[in-house]
Amino acid sequence: MIDPAYVQRMARYNRWQNQNLYGVADQLSDAERRRERGAFFGSIHKTLSHLLWADQTWMSRFTGAPKPNAGIPESVSLYPDWDGLKRERASFDETMIGWADKLDASSLAGDLTWYSGAQKREVTKPKWILLTHMFNHQTHHRGQVHCLLTQAGGKPHSTDLPALPE
Repeated sequence: MIDPAYVQRMARYNRWQNQNLYGVADQLSDAERRRERGAFFGSIHKTLSHLLWADQTWMSRFTGAPKPNAGIPESVSLYPDWDGLKRERASFDETMIGWADKLDASSLAGDLTWYSGAQKREVTKPKWILLTHMFNHQTHHRGQVHCLLTQAGGKPHSTDLPALPE
């Protein structure tokens, strides 16, 4: 089981790492960000677009907020403009932190049921597992972006959780 402090720390870690990666990606040309590099979602831009889509999708399940009007295949093209993607990412990171800051232990208890478009069925799982998954999913795809940026000559800073500024 996780506690609210874990969710709050991970929401801040998410923002910190997004600022890191977007800052490095911002130094590349648009063509370099869009270059197909062999990652699961192809390019830096597509992977970051998918990651924002996924966060919005999970948060819609946790909060009841509107979810993106797209599935996984469309997640890579939901934000075609780099500046728009950056703005939405920064704004949504603050939304996630604001939500996390209001959580209490009862918010993490119990199950969550949702319709999974990927599995084409209704699924029920404990909330704490799903929140852990959301943060793990972020880390997974940010790791891919970190690698892609490094291959493109970028120099992202540390990804170590203990290095998160207080």
